[in-house]
Amino acid sequence: MAKILVVDDEKNILNTMKAILQDEGHTVYTVENGNDAVQFIKSNECDVIFLDVWLPDIDGLEVLQRIKKTKQDVAVIMISGHGSIDIAVKSTRFGAYDFLEKPPSMERVITSLKNALEQIELKRENILLKKNITLEDEMIGNSPPMQEVKRIIDTAASTNARVFITGENGTGKELVARAIYRKSKRSDKPFIKVNCAAIPDELIESELFGHEKGSFTGAVARRLGKFELADKGTIFLDEICDMSPSAQAKVLRVLQEQQFERVGGNDVITVDVRVIAATNVDVKEAIEQGRFREDLYYRLNVIPIYVPPLSERREDISLLVDYFLEKFAREHGLGIKQMSDSAMEFLVNYSWPGNVRELKNVIERLTIMVPSEVIQVKDVTKHIESYDYEDTIARETSSLKKAREQFEKDYIIKALKQYDKNISATAKALGIERTNLHRKIRQYHINIDRL
Repeated sequence: MAKILVVDDEKNILNTMKAILQDEGHTVYTVENGNDAVQFIKSNECDVIFLDVWLPDIDGLEVLQRIKKTKQDVAVIMISGHGSIDIAVKSTRFGAYDFLEKPPSMERVITSLKNALEQIELKRENILLKKNITLEDEMIGNSPPMQEVKRIIDTAASTNARVFITGENGTGKELVARAIYRKSKRSDKPFIKVNCAAIPDELIESELFGHEKGSFTGAVARRLGKFELADKGTIFLDEICDMSPSAQAKVLRVLQEQQFERVGGNDVITVDVRVIAATNVDVKEAIEQGRFREDLYYRLNVIPIYVPPLSERREDISLLVDYFLEKFAREHGLGIKQMSDSAMEFLVNYSWPGNVRELKNVIERLTIMVPSEVIQVKDVTKHIESYDYEDTIARETSSLKKAREQFEKDYIIKALKQYDKNISATAKALGIERTNLHRKIRQYHINIDRL
């Protein structure tokens, strides 16, 4: 429950507000003038302040400005019996969260408070996130593909441009998004993540854009959406290709106009939000199948970033293994283990279908389950769930096939460059069908945009 300060020179307002807020289970303090409010804030923790505009000693807007200089994470809700658009606009400009006219209804007070507390929680989570940045939040690796990813992150972070991140599951797309956010000019504002694949189609619009009370069964109060909560900050739309068509249309409008309406509402909400999107599917295939809007893709794909799978950056695996061994030893209060040379060689050459996420889980399991200080190959194979001994033997004896595939991949890349990435011309020069060339491009994970 929250700690709330009510500042007003009318005792009946103080008593009414205190009764409403205490009934909701909050701790409520009251003062009758601006100087007492400023002194209270200096020596007490507070989550939300209901502040009257007209006070007997100091103008409420001046009190608001003093509060915001020292307490950025406190939400201030202005209240006034002489409401005007000019005062409301000034209040917002000086950092007020909301503006209520006297006498405020109980429903309006509770709704405004609920939304303010939700925003405060997000802001404090972001502050805590920045204080606890660890190496895990960085993109570990010095391979050429990772150096390219880091270069694009630095370029993107210095702008407000939209970013579209692609890559397989477990490659670290969210880490890329957070790295861009942390290095951006919006790093002191919210970072809101939305997993589009985890939200049912019937709820995705409410989740993104909020809803008004009574707009659908279960909508018992107004709720702010993720775009509204991310105002002035960054929103990360993960697995965006799984978003419903109607939600895609609304997102497109937000990108074009920076405006939307809550579900069941008529008020136009204006926001300033940077959008970073990500997906693990073939976007062009999703567009061809009608699952993803082409116009939305081009709006989002201002700065594309391809996060390579672990199989394309094997030289980074030993760095990741050493990092995870130290991390999990520290987290679980265990001694730091070492990999035998043969175990490390196995890890470097393993296919890693689950990418960095799978590697991380395996190393944590080995740290906990292997009693000896040195981890052997037999320990590794025992604790990799997807390991297939017969498949591994076949893979290890197919060096000729690997060499042939690598030659074919390099040959295709060279031809694509020679013919300016024109699929038809490249396929004709190679003597194969266009569909066959498309299949091989997917098979070898060739990113044409990066050639």
